[in-house]
Amino acid sequence: MTDVQFRTEGRAAHIVLNRPKALNSLTHAMVRRIDEALTDWEQDPAVETVVITGAGERGLCAGGDIRRIHDDARDGDGTASAAFWRDEYHLNARIARYPKPYVAVMDGIVMGGGVGVSAHGSVRVVTERSRIAMPETGIGFVPDVGGTYLLALAPGELGTYLALTGAQIGAGDALLCGLADHYLPSEALGRFVDDLAGTPVRGALDRHVRPAPGGELAGQREWIDSCFASDTVEEIVERLLAHGDPGAKETAETLLARSPTSLKVTLTALRRARRLGSLERVLEQEYRVSCATLSTPDLVEGIRAQVIDKDRNPRWSPPTLGEVTDADVERFFVSLGARELGLTGSGTTEWVAW
Repeated sequence: MTDVQFRTEGRAAHIVLNRPKALNSLTHAMVRRIDEALTDWEQDPAVETVVITGAGERGLCAGGDIRRIHDDARDGDGTASAAFWRDEYHLNARIARYPKPYVAVMDGIVMGGGVGVSAHGSVRVVTERSRIAMPETGIGFVPDVGGTYLLALAPGELGTYLALTGAQIGAGDALLCGLADHYLPSEALGRFVDDLAGTPVRGALDRHVRPAPGGELAGQREWIDSCFASDTVEEIVERLLAHGDPGAKETAETLLARSPTSLKVTLTALRRARRLGSLERVLEQEYRVSCATLSTPDLVEGIRAQVIDKDRNPRWSPPTLGEVTDADVERFFVSLGARELGLTGSGTTEWVAW
């Protein structure tokens, strides 16, 4: 059994992430094989649509294989993780500008790297089972795979809220935040995917799309937008604690449990992403940040606490926001020189409506 499967059915070519016991988490080999398949299908006139789904009942993809990243950061020199991210981020950029409809079935859990192989697609479908998140600050990491690009485009400060807290959202909120395009009830997914074998994407969507259920974030916009508009994490926490809404106070407590370094770097990355413009430039920034995390204690400690030992009691270093200096943050954004990601100049992202 292979970790990622490929097949064609009529007009449609299919990518199936096939590690259900690991929630279809991505390995380096999977990323490379997906990229090779996209190359073949791009040149194949018989393929009109590409569809990505996840095996099993739990979700599309929970992200990259962070156990391997943990071991590489703890015991290795980080080169394996850096090589994985390089190919993964190139794949994310390729998906965003793929010349054929790329249909991402974002059913169930879609987190981290799972967002990278889905939310940059031109047709992004969610269901009532969708749970989407960028939970990196909880493991001492920073949103990547173009996540800071996508979240910087969300209305108001919703993207800042999602990036810092790592909160999971459902279908309605994914549509509100621009992480998805269409809602289908999960019971219709099989028929929708089958229809793509003989029907253009627009026709299949028209046949199966339904009104999405309401989300939660629209009703929380007042305190989210006002509290998360600050450019310092300390002030965001202060505003949340002073606001009076129970949700704001709970969110402050959530932030205070996250990696202080990750929070500050994430906020800086988001604010800079808004100014960088193209997905390619943001991915280049994310690559610098991701590589820098490999030499920090919080990445290893966060994955240990949340995934390996599962004691849910990470010991962050530094342990408080006040101890993370501007210089500490700035070193995450230093140029990598010859090791830069090198996407700039390869074209900018254009969204296509199918």
